[in-house]
Amino acid sequence: MTAVETIAAGAVSRVAVDWDALEWDKIHRNVRRLQARIVKATQESRWGKVKALQHLLTHSFSGRALAVKRVTENQGRNTPGVDGEIWNTPARKMEAVHQLRQRGYRPQPLSRVYIPKGNGQRRPLGIPTMQDRAMQALYLLALDPVAETLADPNSYGFRRERCPADAIAQCFNVLSRRVAPQWILEGDIRSCFERISHAWLLAHIPMEKAMLSKWLRAGYMEQGTFHPTEEGTPQGGVISPVLANMALDGLEQYLREHLPRKWQGQAIKVNLVRYADDFIITGCNRELLEIGVRPLVEQFLAERGLELSTEKTVITHIGEGFDFLGQNIRKYKGKLLIKPSRKSVQRLREKVRRLVKANRQSRTANLIHQLNPVLRGWAQYHRHIVSKAVFNAVDTFIFQTLWRWARRRHPDKTGRWIKERYFRTHKGRQWVFFGQEQDGKGKQREAWLYIVARTPIRRHVKIRSQANPYDPAWEPYFEQRLGVKMEQHLAGRRKLLYLWRVQGGLCPVCNQRITELTGWHNHHIVRRTEGGSDRAENRVLLHPDCHRRVHSQGISVGKPRLVWQGV
Repeated sequence: MTAVETIAAGAVSRVAVDWDALEWDKIHRNVRRLQARIVKATQESRWGKVKALQHLLTHSFSGRALAVKRVTENQGRNTPGVDGEIWNTPARKMEAVHQLRQRGYRPQPLSRVYIPKGNGQRRPLGIPTMQDRAMQALYLLALDPVAETLADPNSYGFRRERCPADAIAQCFNVLSRRVAPQWILEGDIRSCFERISHAWLLAHIPMEKAMLSKWLRAGYMEQGTFHPTEEGTPQGGVISPVLANMALDGLEQYLREHLPRKWQGQAIKVNLVRYADDFIITGCNRELLEIGVRPLVEQFLAERGLELSTEKTVITHIGEGFDFLGQNIRKYKGKLLIKPSRKSVQRLREKVRRLVKANRQSRTANLIHQLNPVLRGWAQYHRHIVSKAVFNAVDTFIFQTLWRWARRRHPDKTGRWIKERYFRTHKGRQWVFFGQEQDGKGKQREAWLYIVARTPIRRHVKIRSQANPYDPAWEPYFEQRLGVKMEQHLAGRRKLLYLWRVQGGLCPVCNQRITELTGWHNHHIVRRTEGGSDRAENRVLLHPDCHRRVHSQGISVGKPRLVWQGV
């Protein structure tokens, strides 16, 4: 099927009958062009222009299509809201694009569920309907460029191209020097998402107030009972993290404006590092943080209906160290070292114990496939800091746990028999846990446990504080960062790295970037069942959704003729 398209004022109006016939390259380009214009207008404080461009984007076909694409390709795409609907077919997705209209729109209540927290408590989570998710994603396309332009330079949570490693790297930059501040206020906001003032959000968030008001007051359903919402943002909604970030943005400037340059004759050395609702503030001494900084933070938060958690907000000396984002930051005889926190290690150990206990009678390969994502994810998170000794200790604990698991399965067998059955030498390392399984062709193959200590320790290069992913001026910078990140992510997987380089980092179907976040599938140009080889010349990397389209639509994908230029 073809699509009829007209382009006017940077927006696309399109009448289409087939989801898979949409030209995603043009759709992405149209949305990016409008977002770049929104950034420029925001930088110039032309708020009337910002509002007009946001209206243009939220009423364009490209914006609606991209919003539907986002909510139908993320991890929660098969989780319905209170109406029980999911958009899992091309026809239903195309219908949703045409139905995504502002006139007559009324959001439905959220479906309330609870997820466990690290401290044993439960975090409330609201699941919107697919239509509400898509509408929020549509308005987020227009709001996020404004949020990125106005954001605090050292805010790192829930922002594009930023991650916890950036926040930890900023902590190192602030605290590692000999003349660095010695005292730290560890801040935590009590129930941040549930308590943000609706009145403050409606007065200060630069988006269509009627739509924002509808989402804030949509309420939620729990055990068949409707509960209205008088405060807070719908945690679980697509737009909620950006709303929370915008409510907390400005704290850095607020402290700078209200604090003196010196305190008791010393430079105050006040620095803020924030990740979502967790933050640290440094200072030259305890009195400054207690008497000067903390009251200002409480005053700033009170205007937004928020308050500090008295249990989790403490003042610490750098010599004692503190935990931030699962890592411990401490100076040892004047040298700053950052290591995985004890709580983080303990949580990993408990998770490994639960998995091993739940798989007492499972096949060895099945247990390995459950353990490997947990171990790899934890190691990748902590690979940028001083982790080698902790990694070795974790491997020792895992070996001891699996040895006990094997001994319980075979109480009558000797240690030598168990070693030969479950442990082998792999890539120069002895006593590696392994199992055997059948592949899709019925052949036996080996599954090996991920060795945490083999994870290379690589220093993370922090993102520049002023970098804006929606500003065209920063595009070469983000392309260079993407190349470095993918080089590291694919290190040790030479074939995948070769394919990514040859393709210039782009998916040949939609011409969009392949990243860790988007993921990828290995596609054989000539199917193996038709005689195609498994060599790199017969393979190409595609986005998962593009790969499904290729097979369902019978799209022919040739080898990209691109030259890698170090992206």
